[in-house]
Amino acid sequence: MTSRTEHDALGEVQVPADRLWGAQTQRSRDNFRIGVGREPMPPEIIAAFGILKQAAARANRALLPEKMSEKKAALLEQAAEEVRSGKLAEEFPLVVWQTGSGTQTNMNVNEVLANRVNALAGKTLCHPNDDVNMSQSSNDTFPTALHIAAVTALEDQLIPAVREMAEVLLTLERENEGIVKSGRTHLQDAVPIAFSQEISGWRASLERDLELLRLSLPPLYGLALGGTAVGTGLNAPAGFAERAAEEIAALTGKPFVSEENKFHALTSLDELVFAHGAVKALAADMMKIANDVRWLASGPRCGLGEITIPANEPGSSIMPGKVNPTQCEQVTMVAVQVMGNDAAVGIAASQGNFELNVFLPVVAYNFLQSVRLTAESIRSFTEHCACGIRPVREKMRQNLAASLMTVTALNPHIGYENAARAAQLAHAENLSLKDACVKLGLLTPERFDELFHPEKMI
Repeated sequence: MTSRTEHDALGEVQVPADRLWGAQTQRSRDNFRIGVGREPMPPEIIAAFGILKQAAARANRALLPEKMSEKKAALLEQAAEEVRSGKLAEEFPLVVWQTGSGTQTNMNVNEVLANRVNALAGKTLCHPNDDVNMSQSSNDTFPTALHIAAVTALEDQLIPAVREMAEVLLTLERENEGIVKSGRTHLQDAVPIAFSQEISGWRASLERDLELLRLSLPPLYGLALGGTAVGTGLNAPAGFAERAAEEIAALTGKPFVSEENKFHALTSLDELVFAHGAVKALAADMMKIANDVRWLASGPRCGLGEITIPANEPGSSIMPGKVNPTQCEQVTMVAVQVMGNDAAVGIAASQGNFELNVFLPVVAYNFLQSVRLTAESIRSFTEHCACGIRPVREKMRQNLAASLMTVTALNPHIGYENAARAAQLAHAENLSLKDACVKLGLLTPERFDELFHPEKMI
């Protein structure tokens, strides 16, 4: 492999000749051989850097025209758009496990953009620190990129996926009105419930999760850009923070604003903790829904068997004909991953020291993984499972008829203790509730039939 000589403040470095990155990127590649090829900086962060570098070039052109020439700004915007679009994806090889401020990733972006601008210009026009990083610091650009990426992932990936599943559940709810089945609490038989009511619980959980996700967005709209190294805005012109935020809002179509207190913006990750908590709440609800579905579909002959779900693939390498609830299983595994990620995000956010939090890359990695996995998991579950849920009416009817907890309807007529006696006798002697009530002398057969209507208990 041929190389070229690049230099930085520490001296010369050999860089692959066919790459746009420079000395600081190469040093990071050499010094952090941790998870290489498996745990790169999330592409969402790189795309967000492309956006903020475009915005910074525009703001600097307006505020520092003597330093940011029209040609330089135009070429920087062009190169930054290539970064944003993913066209230069192979130029960003750095891993998550690097400096905790994300400095090497910021410099990776700076170096790639500078070299790309110089290639477009056909001469040395742009410097990674003096031009691409003008009015900025890694300490304010990385949290800014993180907020841009987080908002984009939540609004464009996760929220639509949840909304689509809620709509499918609403359709199922309407299609299954009038079907009465046994309810269950503590994994034990309980009083009857309509199947549509059970589905409505799933739907309402997702709708509440949507509310929580949307509540988490406004705090994430605040951006650290303009705080530079420690929050004072050193080396950034007056008005840069506000102008850059306006440009980011224009580029993304999202209501980003300059965070009022940059000292908070550089050292606190509370907005991300809050937002990830909403993602975790969604994961918890998805765990519950998936477990309900696989329990209700258990069988086909030795389980509850009250619903059928799509048979997507063979379930066993040894047992012919076996089909497993694999979509439910992927949902529950993703939920566990998200819950683990939430612990990592929370611990990392607690570790801000003085004017900076140096756990930013691991927060970015875990937060964006949670959002991406949850969105993809929900879409998969919706398409390959939820859309195909169907009731097994006869099994529901049989289970309802066999349930002893329908005796609850008799409480107002024979009292709680007599109803309990009837249920216990029916269970002990394998009798129907009617026979048990008659045997105990609590009701005549005619009176029992008059009072006992499980379908009206919902």
